[in-house]
Amino acid sequence: ALGLATPTAVAVGTGIGAKHNILIKDATTLEKTSKINAMILDKTGTLTKGEPEVTDVISFIETKRPETQANILQIAASIEKHSEHPLAKTIVGKASKDGMELFNISKFEAVAGHGVKGFINNRHVLLGNQRLMEAHKTPVSYEIRQVMERLQGDGKTAMLLALNKEVIGAIAVADTPRENSNRAVAELKKNGIEIIMITGDNQRTAEAIAKQLGIDRVFADVLPADKAKWVKKLQDEGKFVAMVGDGINDSPALAQAN
Repeated sequence: ALGLATPTAVAVGTGIGAKHNILIKDATTLEKTSKINAMILDKTGTLTKGEPEVTDVISFIETKRPETQANILQIAASIEKHSEHPLAKTIVGKASKDGMELFNISKFEAVAGHGVKGFINNRHVLLGNQRLMEAHKTPVSYEIRQVMERLQGDGKTAMLLALNKEVIGAIAVADTPRENSNRAVAELKKNGIEIIMITGDNQRTAEAIAKQLGIDRVFADVLPADKAKWVKKLQDEGKFVAMVGDGINDSPALAQAN
């Protein structure tokens, strides 16, 4: 009787799951889920809506210079139009909405986990985090770092814009959590599963968002290619790990997870 009932129950259960958009690979996978005690959740597009908005455009230069606040957005959008990152589409969309004409970019390059770079009329443009600035020997003053920390403390992703090794402005983008993220996290924790958020955002921004969602542990500043290493780190701690992500760059981590 059990020999007939068990596979029948599994087949019916996976069929009902499929109707609710839950696809289960096989019976072994279903059985393994009962052992999960740690779950890594990707931030952008998984915990958040993946529909960020530009919240701040800041100029760090004197108004007599041509790069005013409007120019900051125009230059940033011009270089981001070549990028496939979700935040890039947000910046380009904002410039388009404001009716801005974009500059031509040459020698565009995306630097994974850092930002983008290229040239506008022979002027070298950098748009990204502080690590991108450091890699190109572009100084970031104490005052600018203070502004960045304030934006990040509000849970915003802030990017620096530099022209010819001078930081001229910053753009901040915010992505709001999904309506059901809090409830999902709370229910998983109630079931004894430790929840960890993973993101390429810096530590301060990541912790601000994690706090909103009731998540206590965060892996921040993670490069896309390094996500699988953090899954392995939890496994080395003796955890049985599930990975949740929506992007192509999550694939190695999904494969590494139990």
